[in-house]
Amino acid sequence: MSEIKNIIFDLGGVVLNLNYDLTSSAFKKLGVKNFDDYYSQKEQVDLFNSFEKGLISSNEFILSAQKILPTYISKKDIINAWNSMLLNLPQKRLMLLQELKKSFRLFLLSNTNEIHIDFFEKQMQEAGQLETYYNCFEKIYYSSRINCRKPDKECFKYVLKESQLEPKETLFIDDSIQHIISARELGINTHHLQENENINTIFPDIIQSKPHS
Repeated sequence: MSEIKNIIFDLGGVVLNLNYDLTSSAFKKLGVKNFDDYYSQKEQVDLFNSFEKGLISSNEFILSAQKILPTYISKKDIINAWNSMLLNLPQKRLMLLQELKKSFRLFLLSNTNEIHIDFFEKQMQEAGQLETYYNCFEKIYYSSRINCRKPDKECFKYVLKESQLEPKETLFIDDSIQHIISARELGINTHHLQENENINTIFPDIIQSKPHS
């Protein structure tokens, strides 16, 4: 870590707890038995890509989903099922980020969309975490607001240029291997977060004395 000055975190599955299976199960309960053919952690159809790139609005996404899904689903049910994957933000991760901020420039780069942003920001607000969450990062990059998404190299290049980051001085942490590979090819240092890891375990010396939640 001696050369690292900047850390870019993914959001879902790294900072925020996430479970794709819950959204898949929710849609299957609504009659979409083959939902995994449309969306998964590794790949998704153009509709979901366009939504995460901010190329279509939330209403356009819902109307298009109603057309392509084999079973008609109401707007409310689509939103609820779509948000099912979003879980909680453990307080100990916020505490870690606050400590890391003292020594590194912190950034967040997330493939996400406006429906999800509205939902998890409301959750954080209700938990009294939203202001701290925003204050942990020098800049937050949501794919739907920068109009590009991982693993496209242009997405990483945008962040590097916009925040004036040197790849060799930057560590990128993500739980999706396709994103890790793309970042590595640009000379960015990476850590592929495994299922048995979390950001607190890969920075063990930072908050050893801090209470856990």
